[in-house]
Amino acid sequence: MLKPELSVAMSERLNASLSEFLVRKDHQEDLIFTLWSPSLGEHRLTALLHTIVYPEDGDRQVHGNVSFNPTYFERVCSLALREKCGIAFLHSHPFPGWQGMSEDDIVAEKKMAGAVEALTELPLTGITIGSDGTWSARMWDSAGGRQYHGQWCKSVRIVGSALKINFAEHLVPKPTYRELFKRTVTVWGKENHATLARLRIGIVGLGSVGSLVAEALARMGMEHFTLIDFDEVQEHNLDRLLGATEEDIGELKIEVAERQIRRSATSRKIEINSVPHSLAEEVGYRAALNCDVIFSGVDRPRARHILNHLAYGHLIPVIDGGIVVRFNKYEEFTGVDWQLQTVAPGRPCLSCLGAYNLTDVSLDENGQLDNPSYLKGLPKNHRFKNNENVFPFSANLASLEVLQLVALVTGVGGINNFGVQRYRYVPGNMEFDVERNCNKDCDCVELEGRGDSHFSLYGQDVTAEAARKRQSERR
Repeated sequence: MLKPELSVAMSERLNASLSEFLVRKDHQEDLIFTLWSPSLGEHRLTALLHTIVYPEDGDRQVHGNVSFNPTYFERVCSLALREKCGIAFLHSHPFPGWQGMSEDDIVAEKKMAGAVEALTELPLTGITIGSDGTWSARMWDSAGGRQYHGQWCKSVRIVGSALKINFAEHLVPKPTYRELFKRTVTVWGKENHATLARLRIGIVGLGSVGSLVAEALARMGMEHFTLIDFDEVQEHNLDRLLGATEEDIGELKIEVAERQIRRSATSRKIEINSVPHSLAEEVGYRAALNCDVIFSGVDRPRARHILNHLAYGHLIPVIDGGIVVRFNKYEEFTGVDWQLQTVAPGRPCLSCLGAYNLTDVSLDENGQLDNPSYLKGLPKNHRFKNNENVFPFSANLASLEVLQLVALVTGVGGINNFGVQRYRYVPGNMEFDVERNCNKDCDCVELEGRGDSHFSLYGQDVTAEAARKRQSERR
């Protein structure tokens, strides 16, 4: 049984190779197979394309339309069985836009659907590319006996230096224009606004930065939010947590954020999935896999490690930022920096950028970062003790993160990738670096689009469990 929502995702590199092969200069149709791995979200199944199986001599006949020989399909099936992957059948149409299916298309894909499902235990994914590079997709599910029916995917995502999304307009219609969108549409443009509004946005961590990001996106007309945070509002949060008052102490941060989004939203169609779990727990992890892009409002190494995996393994871009406040030996403020970056295939990963290291991930997994005895033994200026922040710092970082999203998705102004940005309060300037790459021994490229086929990172989170116990006792 398929998930309620279906989608397809691929890296920019894979998209370039497939487009070059399928969109022919002689305007004839062509075909090819790829392998894919599943990304199993709470409500969405995404086919992550990763391996192209090119046809060999005699595998296909191009004659205006195109057909393939059984030996090609058999070779693809053998490879899929060996790699434990799904099979996608891709072909081109000589027309632009999201493509429907001809009768020949339906017959061809139905014939393969049963064999593919029996062999791989995954649905056949049929994908079509139009002459303008627009992708459309569907998956084939058993309707009983030997009958199969196709279910349309809501979107096809191309992820890299930019995030390009082809939507199935009949399933994901453009937002209805409202006068209050006028200023936003004037700046981004109508099509860019329609794309931004339909994104499935994830925000992991609804603290000072995450709550401000949520507010900005709600006012920009975003329609779909997934909020992931297990923590509750505490007194020391009130000087920088948007929407929270003393009356909210003890309430979940996601509840405050959801209330604020509904108050500020400019869209008539608001869908919010609030998840009171850690990203490291399966419930939170699966919820994150429903998203097209994720904002990281976390400061723990384990969560950043998981987000890094989602960005490359599951092809979900992550917009991450952090704030470091500095003091001298007299505990006097000397400066503050905040850095942000978007991580995705073709961009440097969080690990290579130094946003976390695996030693700290292990400490976090074992609960040491909440162990008073362990923390007491650390130097006063250790990074695990340096968590000072004030509202203006968070506000600036949040606005910069939202602008990274706008650039990533729209390219408005002619730029998709700002690179790594760092604001230095002293002397008050912004630095940027677009030349950074992953280290030579980084495994992110190898894991690109493989989902959880090699490993999964969710499990127990003792910090989240302790928080829920604390919240239960308070009630």
